[in-house]
Amino acid sequence: MATTSKHKNAPAMQDVEHADPRYKQVDRTLKRFRYRQDALIEVLHTAQESFGFLSDELMIYIARELKLPQSWVYGVATFYHFFSLKPQGEHTCVVCMGTACYVKRSAEIVARIQGEYSIKPGETTADGKLSLATARCLGSCGLAPVLVVDNEVLGKETPESTLQKIREVVATSPDHSGEPADTVNLQEQEEHAS
Repeated sequence: MATTSKHKNAPAMQDVEHADPRYKQVDRTLKRFRYRQDALIEVLHTAQESFGFLSDELMIYIARELKLPQSWVYGVATFYHFFSLKPQGEHTCVVCMGTACYVKRSAEIVARIQGEYSIKPGETTADGKLSLATARCLGSCGLAPVLVVDNEVLGKETPESTLQKIREVVATSPDHSGEPADTVNLQEQEEHAS
């Protein structure tokens, strides 16, 4: 049984969407911006804050409510590094791989993080404490190499300073043993389950 959307021209919501209180946050943002298509990025931000990541179902819902093609919503969500299509760890590290950062050893920073935490870009440690990602450019080329740890922009980083910062933020997580964790790769888990 479907219920009607608050937006007079929007398609009906599914009961599961309506029952989940996190959708109410998204609905408030949609309503605040009067379901305007140019509010897509703001709506995606609210959705990610509410759910922790942008699932396919959530992007389909947003596309339907804003009357946008699903491909458009997906394209915007995948273009910007601050949106995630997978659940993220408690802490995140995004390393810039733009030209200026790459020339100044950002690839070495990524390699050192991979070595210490046994994760690749796009993965999260098994304990859910740290997610690693890379971005094409973070727009702070004068500070190269640049990375973002838990929304804090760090510039002129070295592999050592980066690992020290990550150790500090991960150590603040409850139940952290101090040992690097095994990785969680959702795609590999699905392949092994088949």
